[in-house]
Amino acid sequence: MPLPTQIPVKNYPFTRLVIALVAGIMAEWYLDVPLKAIIVFACICLGLACSFGILSSSKKFLFGWLRGLFILFLFVSAGMILTWQQNIHHDKNWYGNIYSSNPGLLVTIKEPLIEKANSYKTLAEINAVYAYEHWLPATGNILLYFKKDSFKPVLQYGSQILFNKSLQPIQNSRNPAAFDYNRYCLFQDITAQVFLSSEDYHTSSLKNINVFQELLLAVRGWALQVLRQNINSPKELGIAEALLIGYRNDLDKELIQAYSNTGVVHIIAISGLHIGVIYSALVLFFSLFKSYRIKRWFEPVFILLIIWLFTLIAGGAPSVLRAAVMFTFILAGKVLNKNGNIYNTLAASAFILLISNPFFLWDVGFQLSYAAVFSIVLFYKPVNALLYFKNKSLRWIWQLSAVSLSAQIFTLPLVIYHFHQLPLLFLFSNLLAVPLSGIVLFAELILFCFSWWHSAAVLIGFVAESGIRLMNAFIEHIDKFSFSVWDGLHISFIQLILLLIATCLFAVWLFYKNTRAFVRALTVFTLFFVLRTADIIHHKLQQKIIVYNIPKQSAVDVIIGNTFLFTGDSAILQNAFLKNFNLRPARIKNRVHSSKDIVLPNIENCVLSINSSSTLMLAKTLPAYQPKEKMELNILILSRNTVQTPEEINNYFKCDYIVADGSIPLWKAIKWKKEFEQLHLRFYSVAQDGAFTINL
Repeated sequence: MPLPTQIPVKNYPFTRLVIALVAGIMAEWYLDVPLKAIIVFACICLGLACSFGILSSSKKFLFGWLRGLFILFLFVSAGMILTWQQNIHHDKNWYGNIYSSNPGLLVTIKEPLIEKANSYKTLAEINAVYAYEHWLPATGNILLYFKKDSFKPVLQYGSQILFNKSLQPIQNSRNPAAFDYNRYCLFQDITAQVFLSSEDYHTSSLKNINVFQELLLAVRGWALQVLRQNINSPKELGIAEALLIGYRNDLDKELIQAYSNTGVVHIIAISGLHIGVIYSALVLFFSLFKSYRIKRWFEPVFILLIIWLFTLIAGGAPSVLRAAVMFTFILAGKVLNKNGNIYNTLAASAFILLISNPFFLWDVGFQLSYAAVFSIVLFYKPVNALLYFKNKSLRWIWQLSAVSLSAQIFTLPLVIYHFHQLPLLFLFSNLLAVPLSGIVLFAELILFCFSWWHSAAVLIGFVAESGIRLMNAFIEHIDKFSFSVWDGLHISFIQLILLLIATCLFAVWLFYKNTRAFVRALTVFTLFFVLRTADIIHHKLQQKIIVYNIPKQSAVDVIIGNTFLFTGDSAILQNAFLKNFNLRPARIKNRVHSSKDIVLPNIENCVLSINSSSTLMLAKTLPAYQPKEKMELNILILSRNTVQTPEEINNYFKCDYIVADGSIPLWKAIKWKKEFEQLHLRFYSVAQDGAFTINL
């Protein structure tokens, strides 16, 4: 649906409002404006907007735009207030405001336990804190990890437990460019974690249950049970669970990476695609009825009920919520015999979601979902018009390709920014994967309808499993091509904004034939390439050392230009998760590339010289004698086998920096820090302070 030849602003009220709301959300999060200042700002804007009522008609017309601006500022302040309130730290009952060392805590289990390699994990809500000799009501979420003892904890949703073990803050890895896990948890009101053994807690006889939430979990559990009974292969079962209800705990990690590399990961991430399939199926079902009353009232109500039930069972992911809200608006318009503007409907759904939770703005699924739908609505018709096939099959294939191509226009910059890769075969992989996933989803829905009939359930389960196996084989085969993905891409946030602005300007030029927009788009693209070129040149001249923060592991990158040399534990290179989570983001940010890791030979107790800088990794016992003259070093890295005391190290070396890597236990690093400070030496512990980075 291309833009109209003229843009009547009054037809897009929610577009303006959602832009103002987003501006307020971002301003509050990044500037942390006090609530009183926001209220004062809102009152001033309200007063100025209302003051226009006393003006004459001519002045009202002349300064009408100014009144509209003040109204938009009101929505900016609304976004700021919503963000302030959503931050759990500002809640007066947040446990952190009354928390003391080793208090008693009463918590409620909020979800079924998930089995991990060495523990059971669950989410819990704090109900009360024992402080000042009283039980005080409290709020906030924490992560609970239960030690794998001889038996599994007999805990389920609604169970309440008491314990007095100290909570630990949720920390990021603090490696360069690493995922901000702390912020991710904060956006879900999760601010701490604790590891409990069977002796550390007591189970209460009481339960704290929300009947509706318990019903949803029961339906979700039943759905998992039906799938597990009728789909035998673990790899296919994991995809089936993710495809239908968003349950991702059984997914094969290598298979997820293959789906990501080929550009079809949206299939296993519950999204608007699933809502669209369910909506289409229900509309097709009701097309069998001819009754006007059923068509007019019962159909939209029933469809909305099923869509929202599915949305809640799937965990309320932002991409699903977006689709559910948008379909709600569309169906409401049909009931009222009003066909709404799709752009305004899209903006309205975003507006409502951001009011309910401003932190959705930082959700990658939320961003990609809206970018994809907006891109499809805007570009599908012109892209589809590029080719025409008389053959129906070829025309259908091209229409599907046009949808996929259109969706990529606005999503590709976001994919590069967040995931640092570009799937090059996304068009080909989506041609089979998307329709096949729709067939599988239909099969799973039918499976639930006939789950009571064992023979039919087994047959339908076999069909669904076969479809998933075919889809997996196809995706894994595509992923084997060396050119299936362009990896290691990096753009900054400013470069991302420039790409999106340039794309919007090109869209204006495409639909309005506006030469000025075309010139501006070229200008923005030129600025993008100038910034990118400057960044590439800067990194070609870089020389730095990064000592990574990986618990119980030693890992050091020596970066020279666009190449890196690694030294550390070989276990990191053999563990794809450790390598991708800790090393890969920093290497991508620093624009270093290599088809394989270049590992330095054993450099323990060997001096590494780069230009005028000297580095020593100390991991063995030093000679017993004291040297006549101290060895001068720029960086001394202490690793796992270091047994020397700080005083002995001071007798041997004269260093600018002394760094304890991740293999040094935290307790020892804390002890050393105090001793090195007493010797007036500059000590840095990656376990305490995050990765150590220095330019040489």
